[in-house]
Amino acid sequence: MIVVTGAAGFIGSALIGRLNQEGYKDIVAVDDFSKREKDKNLEGKTLIAKVGRKDFIAWLDEFGKEVDFVFHIGARTDTTEFNKEIFDELNVNYSIDVWNLCTKHQIPLVYASSAATYGMGEYGYKDDHEIVEKLKPLNPYGESKNEFDKWVLKQVKESKQPPFWAGLKFFNVYGPNEYHKGRMASVIFHAFHQIKNTGGMKLFRSHNPNYKNGEQLRDFIYVKDLIEVCLFLMEEQPKSGIYNLGTGKARTFLDLAKNTFKAMDKEEKISFIDTPEDIRDKYQYFTEADMSKLLSEGYKKGFRSLEEGIEDYVKNYLIPEKYL
Repeated sequence: MIVVTGAAGFIGSALIGRLNQEGYKDIVAVDDFSKREKDKNLEGKTLIAKVGRKDFIAWLDEFGKEVDFVFHIGARTDTTEFNKEIFDELNVNYSIDVWNLCTKHQIPLVYASSAATYGMGEYGYKDDHEIVEKLKPLNPYGESKNEFDKWVLKQVKESKQPPFWAGLKFFNVYGPNEYHKGRMASVIFHAFHQIKNTGGMKLFRSHNPNYKNGEQLRDFIYVKDLIEVCLFLMEEQPKSGIYNLGTGKARTFLDLAKNTFKAMDKEEKISFIDTPEDIRDKYQYFTEADMSKLLSEGYKKGFRSLEEGIEDYVKNYLIPEKYL
């Protein structure tokens, strides 16, 4: 029996679909199922049970002996939310309960961390356990993810851990099943809709002399590649630890916009607007995952280029409004 939290969300639902493809049908989906806008993400997927988020901790304690693996993907991911108590409850304390029960029942665990933990990148983007204590995230969401990473590493020092565990620092994830995410959906999702509705795409102007307009860089990872890594970790269970999950290749927002126009078969119309002043001093001009740790553990499937990912996403999902 495999448990996926955040099951009706973007990454969780994509993961369940891939697990089904591989023949895993005994899946328990955990989420807040009252949010009906996410229902289509789970349509056609094979599950043996749905467990409400608030009921899950008690359920896991009761049925833990029957669980073979837990993917703890569910989290509050809104980077514009500044109520720390919400993040403490959903991203820190809830995750602590999941970890403790996986330790108690000896269940292997993969949980979602975030590249938001790296802040402005003062210490680079290497998934080194030694820098976790030093990191300075830019918002309460990133802080909550880093707080849990710090707590995990303290448990490991005391040998209070599941038989296998991995914390995944997701970089900029995009792809099918993010229709419900609103303003927190990927830049590619918003670019598609902006081009569809207006015929053009507006990007933030650079306010950093080291970068030209539109040449701010991000590590964009296609959700299909991300879930392949999740499958690898479950089946191979390499060395436990915190792992980056990007492509290892930063690309510009200009590349993103141009490839979205191309996939839509539309003429390029790109303009620039000022970055809002309230986020300007915290705006990241570069993120790129150091992927050497995961690759050294034997991951060989590689990652789609931005061109390949956007073409598949736009043509096979966004235009026909299909789900993964």
